[in-house]
Amino acid sequence: MSPNSWICLHPSNATQTTLSLDNRGLAYGDGFFTTMGVIDGQILWLDYHQQRLVSHATALQLQLDSQLLLAMLKTHAKQLQQGVLKLIVMRAEQEVRGYGYTPNIGGSACEIWLKSSPMAITTAQSLPLANNQIIPLQPAASAICLSSQIACLPPPLAGLKSLNRLDNVLASGELNAIKAQAIEANTWQDNIKPSIAEGLLRDMSGQWVEGTMSNVFYQLVEASVAKSSNRPHSLNNSSSNYLTQGQWYTPSMAQSGVAGVMRQVIIDTLSTSENPVIIRSLQDEDLPHLSQLFFCNALRGIMPMSSLRLLSGEVMGFEAS
Repeated sequence: MSPNSWICLHPSNATQTTLSLDNRGLAYGDGFFTTMGVIDGQILWLDYHQQRLVSHATALQLQLDSQLLLAMLKTHAKQLQQGVLKLIVMRAEQEVRGYGYTPNIGGSACEIWLKSSPMAITTAQSLPLANNQIIPLQPAASAICLSSQIACLPPPLAGLKSLNRLDNVLASGELNAIKAQAIEANTWQDNIKPSIAEGLLRDMSGQWVEGTMSNVFYQLVEASVAKSSNRPHSLNNSSSNYLTQGQWYTPSMAQSGVAGVMRQVIIDTLSTSENPVIIRSLQDEDLPHLSQLFFCNALRGIMPMSSLRLLSGEVMGFEAS
């Protein structure tokens, strides 16, 4: 497989490199995708990516042999050694005109495409887990609240990493424009660095849900925690592990956002700890009470934030844990 080229794993013999304009993924966003990091020929968080394949295929009523697909992905990972595999799964072309498709008890046939991209996956630090795996920990950076909003979706679409990502496209465009303006104008305050790592996004109901390319976790000062309807946990200062210091919250993916692989890894990792992650909405009134904030995704791991600029222009600074 040539680097940075697309091949069709199914239904072809992995030699097809052209896409029909009648493809339903292109025409309607009828499908989903997942992006997998590869180190030393091994796919990172493989079990979680398999869960995504199965859950997304079920939600979209697609016929997918996850075991066969995983075997092919492992082969490509060994060939790649280090880099990124991007997988796109789409409903195969239908004879039905328009949006509709022919119902099938076993689900619709799939068209599956894979792109292999060699690249270095580096990190300054890593957080060790109990199962001998590690989560990359990136250097602290800055974040900003964006005016762009993401869609609220009905079940079973909410939380899916579907091909319908125009809201994230526009939000990423807003973030890139802010970065460019900040660097050009050189108007940043001393406590804000021009290299903004991520933007915080609201959904259409006004709740802050995720980043442009990541999920978000946060901590609150004690006064704000007391207002929560969830039972607060005591702070745990006995560990040097970034994840186990204090009570982390993350917004629900029940009506918007993408339920990311790394988000679930972190939730599962802390599920047996003194302070399991609490699913809790993040509202405007919570932002002045944030004490810690990080974004995460399956490729970059955990991205701690040193500050967050609100829509008002106020900057919230976070002390290093």
